[in-house]
Amino acid sequence: MAVPGRTDPGSVLPPRPPAPPAPSTVADPGALGLGAFAMTTFVLSWFNAGLINESVAAVVLPLALFYGGIVQLLAGMWEFRRGNTFAATAFASFGAFWLAYWGFVQAVVPHLLHAHQLYQATGLFLLAWTIFTAYMTIAALRTTAAVLAVFVSLTLTFLLLTIGAFAQSDGCTKAGGWLGLLTALIAWYASFATVTNGTFKRTVLPVWPLGGAAAPAGPGGTAPPAGTVPPGGSVPPAGPSDPGFGEARGFPDRPGE
Repeated sequence: MAVPGRTDPGSVLPPRPPAPPAPSTVADPGALGLGAFAMTTFVLSWFNAGLINESVAAVVLPLALFYGGIVQLLAGMWEFRRGNTFAATAFASFGAFWLAYWGFVQAVVPHLLHAHQLYQATGLFLLAWTIFTAYMTIAALRTTAAVLAVFVSLTLTFLLLTIGAFAQSDGCTKAGGWLGLLTALIAWYASFATVTNGTFKRTVLPVWPLGGAAAPAGPGGTAPPAGTVPPGGSVPPAGPSDPGFGEARGFPDRPGE
């Protein structure tokens, strides 16, 4: 006799439950991208602030090409792979910024013989990046306070440097340099927090998530306390499939973010 659900042609087998999503095989590139941005900004801002003689300013070019440019661009491509639109756009764009800066110094500046031409070209270059950074700051309202602070300070840095270039004002340029140093320090903190929290699999350094990312609900709809060990005595590794993992990163792992 046929067993219903197995050999009976007239029976309907229950549908299989959907398989859980496979965890991402790409490690978190956020710390790398933030670190590359921070270091290159830090070195260039020393010259903008007037703290070091401009005769050695070429030291920033290798950083701009390799670390701030190529490495940060790669971090942006990996963020695309992880489905993080905001971080991918930010890292890829600012990686391209440093590559463009390297090309600007190498290919454009030597051909601008008159000082007013150089100021106009530099001002236009910086103005375009000011606009981009300003609208990315609005999108950053849905990330973390650490990342938002980076974009607010960077927007002000670009704005002051733009004014300094167009107005040929050393005062504005130096003020932009000091703000650039602050931006680099904030970005370094966000990078430090991202790599430390990801390594320890818990929030060691806060980044203060914004935009209402809900904590995973425990029994009764309440969020479980941090460090709670589930039945069985093991703690699952944090990763992109862990709802609370985004809170320990500089850039939350949420598609479209």
